[in-house]
Amino acid sequence: MLAAERHARIVAELEQREAVRVAELATALGVSEMTIRRDIEHLEQQGLARRVHGGAARPTDVGFGEPGFAVKSEQRPDVKSAIADRALELVRPGATIFVTAGTTTYAFAHLLAAVPDLTVATNSIKVAEALGEPGHGVRTILTGGERTPSEALVGPLATATLAQLHVETCFMGVHGLHPRAGLTTPNMLEAEVNRAAAEAAARLVVLADHSKYGLVSLSRILPLDAIDTLITDDGLSAAALDELRQSVPELIVAPVP
Repeated sequence: MLAAERHARIVAELEQREAVRVAELATALGVSEMTIRRDIEHLEQQGLARRVHGGAARPTDVGFGEPGFAVKSEQRPDVKSAIADRALELVRPGATIFVTAGTTTYAFAHLLAAVPDLTVATNSIKVAEALGEPGHGVRTILTGGERTPSEALVGPLATATLAQLHVETCFMGVHGLHPRAGLTTPNMLEAEVNRAAAEAAARLVVLADHSKYGLVSLSRILPLDAIDTLITDDGLSAAALDELRQSVPELIVAPVP
């Protein structure tokens, strides 16, 4: 079994249980306890596990679950609106952009009608719905794919579409923003699509409110240093902002009324 497969199995166990023992994992995976200890150390460095005596525990800042869109859309609407306002300032008339799934990107999509001659590609059903509202003259391209709880379209159809696109800017929403683990999401297929969206863009702009900082989810999208611009809100501490500035070239902090 490859190391990546063992890591995925250990993370899957921690998704089901609060803690697992080294001896138990070694038996189940057919490797030595020393190998398992090295695996746990690696996962701890990625923010996906916490070493404890005799095994590994689920870190307190990990979110494995994928809440539905309706649940997430009710959380911190004023913060999402403030971030969306600042993101709109980065969109020029006549631009071609990609907008990933998420409730903050959904708030952003509602503002895009104000930009003339805009083309927006997206893998988000909700973003496409927002762009199709009366008064929006935005040219919209929706990828195909399988639907997720966050109303994203993922899988081979979505990534195949992205392989054919070139956009100026990708505006990305994320589930977690962690100094070591980077950008993460609970859905492995959504992580793959988001990576493809970033590769299709000349610039990556991440929209993430303060609650995402320090949170790690199951699947890594990209490291922090892949971000060109991060837009967050003033709920982050000065220490957290300083830490982010070490990896992110441009950090925009949106004040929340």
